Amino acid sequence: MSAERDSAVGEQGSDGGRKTAGAARTAAAGTGASASAAKKAAPSKKAAARKPAAAKKAAAEKTPGATKPAAKKAPAKKASSAKKAAPAKKASSAPLRKAPAPRKQVVAPKKATASVPAAPAKTVAAHPQGESRTALVRRARRINRELAEVYPYAHPELDFENPFQLVVATVLSAQTTDLRVNQTTPALFAKYPTPENLAAANPEEVEEILRPTGFFRAKTKSVIGLSKALVEQFGGEVPGRLEDLVKLPGVGRKTAFVVLGNAFGRPGITVDTHFQRLVRRWKWTDETDPDKIEAAVGALFPKSDWTDLSHHVIWHGRRICHARKPACGACPIAPLCPAYGEGETDPEKAKKLLKYEKAGQPGQRLKPPQAYLDAGGRAAPPLGAG
Repeated sequence: MSAERDSAVGEQGSDGGRKTAGAARTAAAGTGASASAAKKAAPSKKAAARKPAAAKKAAAEKTPGATKPAAKKAPAKKASSAKKAAPAKKASSAPLRKAPAPRKQVVAPKKATASVPAAPAKTVAAHPQGESRTALVRRARRINRELAEVYPYAHPELDFENPFQLVVATVLSAQTTDLRVNQTTPALFAKYPTPENLAAANPEEVEEILRPTGFFRAKTKSVIGLSKALVEQFGGEVPGRLEDLVKLPGVGRKTAFVVLGNAFGRPGITVDTHFQRLVRRWKWTDETDPDKIEAAVGALFPKSDWTDLSHHVIWHGRRICHARKPACGACPIAPLCPAYGEGETDPEKAKKLLKYEKAGQPGQRLKPPQAYLDAGGRAAPPLGAG
């Protein structure tokens, strides 16, 4: 249509509409004027509207010159119509592109159920997905500060009086509770108070004492073996270096850090089962290997915090954040926990899940520190007590 209007205006530009009509009549009288008349008359809007489609087609066939503009006009119309139609298609397709929203809602629960049950996942307050490194460090340290207020008396829950007793008790604590170890070691240390005594002990007699701790044959072999190593390699003294401790039979990095942190005052992270479970629940790390967990969590805190951090996390895992059914409704750090909702969220029901002093029950040590007793903690009963 644009090409037609331009040609019509060119004809009317000199004399107006009269010259156009006269030129049409003069062209009709001459030989071959019919073709030019058809070409000039075609731009008229009224004529184009009145002429049937067949007449236009015939005029186009007779006049080769007229077919060129027609060919150009047709694509132009189609292009313009296509351009006009394109936004309409986009507009109509826009709601369809928003349709993936329901798909995301369907996929999200599947991801949640991989680590968290579907129903409790709805109660999760703040999942730190995409959490920056700085935000992770701040959240982790805040959790540790909160736990320090909840457990200001946190301490190693194994009874010991010297490094030798601590290293032996820690080896015996594998696959059993600290309470059971504390109820067993008094008889062991009463009969074998030094590495020299235990190194020379009769294995069968030691096995009988250690039977309540489970795996007593393997543990007997370990404690007698480490006692011999202490006598032969370190003069009967427990070494204060990590590289020396891990050479002792039955002593790994976890046991070594317990001894270093609590007997020698040297910072270390104790990655036991409680520690592993909680730091993954809190999204401090996704690692499963104890050594990698130790490295990942240690990088979030200053080294001076490592020993107390271990106590805080382990105590919380034993008292509130249990493996099978955490007491989420009684948890002091619930607002900071991305796994909130995995356990019981009702406050009254959650209180019934608490253990040890949080439930008004005895702790794990027969001889706990005075600070623990001053805070309302109760000593554990000896082995065989009713």
